[in-house]
Amino acid sequence: MGRTAIIGVSLKMYFSYQRSIEYCREVADLASAHPAVRSGAIELFILPSLPVLPEAVRIFSGTGVDTGAQDAFWEDEGAFTGEVSATMVAELGGRFVEVGHAERRRIFHEDDTVIGLKTAAAYRNRITPVLCVGEPDQGSVDDAVKHCSKEIDAALGAADLLGSVDRTILAYEPQWAIGAAEPATPAYISAVIAGLDAHLRSLPGQAESRVIYGGSAGPGLITQLDSAVAGLFLGRFAHDVGALETILDETAARIAAAGSSL
Repeated sequence: MGRTAIIGVSLKMYFSYQRSIEYCREVADLASAHPAVRSGAIELFILPSLPVLPEAVRIFSGTGVDTGAQDAFWEDEGAFTGEVSATMVAELGGRFVEVGHAERRRIFHEDDTVIGLKTAAAYRNRITPVLCVGEPDQGSVDDAVKHCSKEIDAALGAADLLGSVDRTILAYEPQWAIGAAEPATPAYISAVIAGLDAHLRSLPGQAESRVIYGGSAGPGLITQLDSAVAGLFLGRFAHDVGALETILDETAARIAAAGSSL
């Protein structure tokens, strides 16, 4: 499955502009000194609030850290007051855009059609979509795989790929685990992601795509997950750079223990 693990962090809307800049500088210092990030064994990306993006790109230049946006509109230009296009995200240097997070689905009522259009906009602008999927209620592994596979198919089917796909980062985030004190159990996460990984990578243009886990993920979790799980998509537990360093160290140790692959 390749040498690279993936660790992503969304800052959501927790930080001020200045605190976001300070965080990016701290992460840049961490990444510049971390062997697994420097070597490319760990692919690390940070998604700050949009006004921070240009400065984040500058701060992360040469550190091995990429950045992007937490959302983007589905059209590249037009009379869409208050929206920001994936075209502009790319122009600013963003390489990732988060699509379909449970908060966007719940608060802003984004449905499969909207999520598919936003995924298409990311592909069209050569930005890697971080496509979030997750079942609303806790149940069986089979039920979760079926529910999330339908969300994947709806998003990618609506995207009308047209051969433009490089890859997708799929973030499996069971909705019932987001914001919870603990994530889903490692056995449950691993089993669901194994099913989603097989499904995603069987689709046209998705052979290089990977599945990571989000939903109250924090230090200690990556060591308990099996090889189908390519990494973690982190929220509040990584807003402390010390905790992020711990997760990077754990991920590097996991890669080393696995030898040539996760």
